[in-house]
Amino acid sequence: MPKMIFVNLPVADLALATAFYESIGAVKNAQFSDATGSGMVFSETIHVMLLTHDKFRQFTPKAIADARTTSEVLICISADGRDDVDGMVEKAGAAGGRVDPGPKQDYGFMYGQSFHDPDGHIWEFIWMDPSFVQKG
Repeated sequence: MPKMIFVNLPVADLALATAFYESIGAVKNAQFSDATGSGMVFSETIHVMLLTHDKFRQFTPKAIADARTTSEVLICISADGRDDVDGMVEKAGAAGGRVDPGPKQDYGFMYGQSFHDPDGHIWEFIWMDPSFVQKG
């Protein structure tokens, strides 16, 4: 069975965050959603739990970082091609995300862009030429 990743993110406005993630292609899993969190599915192996601050605090004694002013994590997902990278970032911008908080990356064999979600979490989408990866 392939490894799965579950990213847990604190969000200030659960409804806004849920709508944002749905607009960029994630699907809300009702089985793992309630008034305190939304289980969002990007793929069979990539899941994001959007949690209200009160719910998130149940999992850690640490202060919740303000992702608009503090870097807490950079989340990167692979894309199938350059157009897929551009399309995801365009969707994020249209849904209220901040596009390209970091510079666009174009190294020929690798291409990527990023965006902030409504809470300031940074997501990167990267395409890498499969022939380059195979060469190692």
